[in-house]
Amino acid sequence: MTPKTLSIKDNPTRLMEHTILKTDTLSVLSRERLIADLADARVVYVGESHTNPHHHAIQLEVIQGLVQTNPHLTIGMEMFDHTYQPVLDKWTAGELDQTDFIEKTHCYANWRFDFDLYRDILEYAKEKGLRIIALNVPFFIPSRIRVGGLASLSEADRMHLPDTIDTTDADHRAYLEEIFNMHAFSGREAFDFFYEAQCTWEDAMAEAVAEHLGSGKMVVLAGNGHIIRKFGIPDRAFARSNAPFKTVYLAPVGEEAELSWADYLWVTPETRMPQRRMMGSVKKKQ
Repeated sequence: MTPKTLSIKDNPTRLMEHTILKTDTLSVLSRERLIADLADARVVYVGESHTNPHHHAIQLEVIQGLVQTNPHLTIGMEMFDHTYQPVLDKWTAGELDQTDFIEKTHCYANWRFDFDLYRDILEYAKEKGLRIIALNVPFFIPSRIRVGGLASLSEADRMHLPDTIDTTDADHRAYLEEIFNMHAFSGREAFDFFYEAQCTWEDAMAEAVAEHLGSGKMVVLAGNGHIIRKFGIPDRAFARSNAPFKTVYLAPVGEEAELSWADYLWVTPETRMPQRRMMGSVKKKQ
């Protein structure tokens, strides 16, 4: 049986599992070389498909590699909203066990993906005393914007918004409009509201990155859709911090990727774990 590969759009290149491609030079890197390459970046974005356990193993590998020279780096995580920062701090301090942590973060009411996917990353952060930063807004905020726009939010809701929400990036808008048109929203959502929600999401996480970066280094773990082409979180965080960054897009075999998607493409197996989700939930774009 012929092994599956990752294809590159408009390029004859076919990449096998575990290949790491530096997209600006089309050079293949070892894992050690990648970690060395990331040394000068203040922020390293490592994407994910949320249910792919291989992606979380790679995220942990990158963190472990960078800790060797940055023992006090922080980890920014999309899966937690900022109201849970005190819980994350207690976890890192060793004050919570796993059961307490899942309960106090309301993990399966908010994120809803299996905790086991992220367990090793969280345990490593606790072991090494690495601070975890909650990047997100409460998950009901984008949902409310999608159906009523920013103008529909209450004053209480607005307390969770970033200071600036940029809806002017034409390339980002076109990318998301294509995604929007591929899905049926049963007339419940207008694209303008959908786009306001997405930009709120990106800018909120970008603001959290910039605010918590300080003089150190951060590894940001977020869905591939938030780092692709850098116009989601990365460029927006850079506009706030001027901190140099690199992006690593994790791309499963059997798919097609583009060189413009990230600074590095890391080819992964396609295995996914079943999702543990609540009935009636809406699948989030990864």
